[in-house]
Amino acid sequence: MGKGRLEAFSDGVIAVIITIMVLELKAPHGATLDELLPLLPTFLTYVLSFIYVGIYWVNHHHFFHAVHKVSGGLLWANLHLLFWLSLIPFTTAWMGENHFTTWPVAIYGVNLLASAVAYTIAARIAVQLEGPNSEIARALGRDKKGNISLALYTISIPIAFYAPMVSCAIFVLVAMIWFVPDKRIERVLG
Repeated sequence: MGKGRLEAFSDGVIAVIITIMVLELKAPHGATLDELLPLLPTFLTYVLSFIYVGIYWVNHHHFFHAVHKVSGGLLWANLHLLFWLSLIPFTTAWMGENHFTTWPVAIYGVNLLASAVAYTIAARIAVQLEGPNSEIARALGRDKKGNISLALYTISIPIAFYAPMVSCAIFVLVAMIWFVPDKRIERVLG
């Protein structure tokens, strides 16, 4: 299979993920601005998750510009990533509806960590498939941003049991690290 089908399928899944997340936003029954205030945690969680899914979509797009071969292993690794991303609407809704309490925040952190691990696995399979001197290998390099993200997600999970809002701040910090698209691939292809 060519990488075009993989990219099209992934784009479709990511579009559905975003659609499911927005459908979780329920309009208040009242017609005043005061009615929106109780929805603020749900909305803020949605915004954060939308940014995360967007970051994955942008990086996935750049990633597959540098990948020229697709194997069964890479297909399964991509499905592994999409699986964890597909759980973001659930963990988003749970965290927002429960106003950033311990278990929902911890499970959201697990979801983000698992997504990052899945992306890392896909990257390693791509490098192995393409070779150590390939464009994707040169673009990813030592992947400092990826490793920092994995470390921050890992520490955010136990922190959620003592200070859930600190974990949320870590989630925002990681999103800020990745908000600017990863230029490593553009430089290599460029």
